Amino acid sequence: MADLYPWQATLWAQLAGRPQHAHAYLLHGPAGIGKRELAERLLARLLCQAPVGLEACGQCKACHLLAAGTHPDLFVLEPEEEGKAIKVDQVRELVSFVVQTAQLGGRKVVLLEPVEAMNLNAANALLKSLEEPSGNTVLLLVSHQPSRLLPTVKSRCVQQACPQPTREQSLAWLAQALPECEAAQREELLALAGGSPLTARRLHGQGVLEQRVLVVEGVKKLLKQQASASQLAEAWKSLPPLMLFDWFCDWAQLMLRYQLSRDEEGLGLADMRKVVQYLADKTPQPRLLAMQDWLLQQRQKVLGKANLNGALLLEALLVQWASLTGPG
Repeated sequence: MADLYPWQATLWAQLAGRPQHAHAYLLHGPAGIGKRELAERLLARLLCQAPVGLEACGQCKACHLLAAGTHPDLFVLEPEEEGKAIKVDQVRELVSFVVQTAQLGGRKVVLLEPVEAMNLNAANALLKSLEEPSGNTVLLLVSHQPSRLLPTVKSRCVQQACPQPTREQSLAWLAQALPECEAAQREELLALAGGSPLTARRLHGQGVLEQRVLVVEGVKKLLKQQASASQLAEAWKSLPPLMLFDWFCDWAQLMLRYQLSRDEEGLGLADMRKVVQYLADKTPQPRLLAMQDWLLQQRQKVLGKANLNGALLLEALLVQWASLTGPG
């Protein structure tokens, strides 16, 4: 069964303890806080034939079928490939599932994640099922960015904000999840994950701390003219481009904030504080604003999976970065 995280206990008691369930829930909140696991736990409870208190029993036929991944009354809808759209044909399959009779004689449950991956046609195709679900059907919609959803989709669901863990809860959970890390490493991982503990654990598995050291050392060498933009672009070619653009966007923003506030507490992670402060002091603000604009535009292209030459894009980024403090 999916994990229940400590920060979800109160919401779980409210959701699982409802005497009657809405026909559609929209579980929303930032990525990496456990919304999918909460939805999976709820669907297990909804499909169970003999629930024990707030939990699925784990022993009935429905629970065994669910554990085997063969429950006939569960429909999971997600993009065919990560980062791709959910298409209208996929939603039509969902719609035909909703109008069928439950094979085990209980509820039917649909899990859809992430809702914002639906294109416009797919979202419109879903509306009828959200408005008049057939029989005893519960739709669980999971969204990381509810602002991107059609108002007509949101208005047909019970909207449920999922709780974000406090920093203390996140660090306590990471201490159990990553006992091999030192406390300072767990704090750095949580910062790199924007405060999302599950994202922090995933980033650790991808070697983000080692990647961060490589990039920070490279940036310092670039500014000291000990390495060229093309050398670094070659050394970084296996790193995720979106991660690199996120970090450079973050550093540019920290530099602007420091120029405006002179607040030395707001210089970001320790590994780049001196560099951020140095560049903020040396770079004319118009040039820094132009750099930030360029970074955001390129980041959008990376996000949109445009057909980019990664090495050339990285080199362009590093050439611009190296020239921040030079003559205008």
